[in-house]
Amino acid sequence: MKLVTFIRRGECAEQVGILVDGGVLPVANFESMNDLIVNATPEDLAAMREAKGEPLPLNEIELQAPIPRPMQDVLCLGLNYTEHAEEAFGYSQQAFSSNKATAIFFSKRVSWCPGTNMPIPAHSDLTQRLDYENELAVILGRDALNVAAEDVQDYIFGYTIVNDVSARDLQTTHKQWYFGKSLDGFNPMGPCITTADEIAYPPELSISTKVNGELRQNSNTRMLIHGIGEIIATLSKGMTLKAGTIIATGTPKGVIMGMENPVFLKPGDEVACSIEGIGELVNTVE
Repeated sequence: MKLVTFIRRGECAEQVGILVDGGVLPVANFESMNDLIVNATPEDLAAMREAKGEPLPLNEIELQAPIPRPMQDVLCLGLNYTEHAEEAFGYSQQAFSSNKATAIFFSKRVSWCPGTNMPIPAHSDLTQRLDYENELAVILGRDALNVAAEDVQDYIFGYTIVNDVSARDLQTTHKQWYFGKSLDGFNPMGPCITTADEIAYPPELSISTKVNGELRQNSNTRMLIHGIGEIIATLSKGMTLKAGTIIATGTPKGVIMGMENPVFLKPGDEVACSIEGIGELVNTVE
């Protein structure tokens, strides 16, 4: 099941829906995607999977990020694909040194997420080195504390795409990653949440990114250094991960800072992030 947040054209209220052939079936009884993730029972979800009716055509709605306003900061993995770790180290040894035996965790301030076909703000007054990072994001459906790696699958609500937009100059200047990854609009998400029952665990999904139609990233989530089971088992040791927590699992090789002659994103550039089984998240820098 693919879940979305949308607004009917000419209206302003967000609604939750199920993405189906031909459009979106609205879901009643839940005020937001956060409400659905936290409060939907197994019976609610089963009924949603069997839902029938005439869908709203896509040309009559505007898709939002599936979770427009996360309940807390997005949790992120740094340098979690081997080849990306190598290209990052080549860009700045001081900022991106790593010990692959130990996962790198950081958080990303997100007050609101752009959805697909929404702009990424360039923030040209703050950064001249704007970069993309296509990432598989895991969404928890239950509070998780001291969860064993072999039990992690039971805590996953679903998966989505996050573009971990990064201001590389801020990232290196401040000697930490939080500020350079947390500017307004730097967490595009979408186009949907694919529920966990639709994707084999652990996910082995093709992941790719195009900029202005040119293929930049092309890998598979099976290449994660620290897998989803390890990530959640490690983070939940002594720290409760609440239902609705979003974890971005890292990006593969092919970001701009890893290029020999990097040309960073500028207004007008289109970034299209794709992950098998979820769809495509498309945003233009403005």
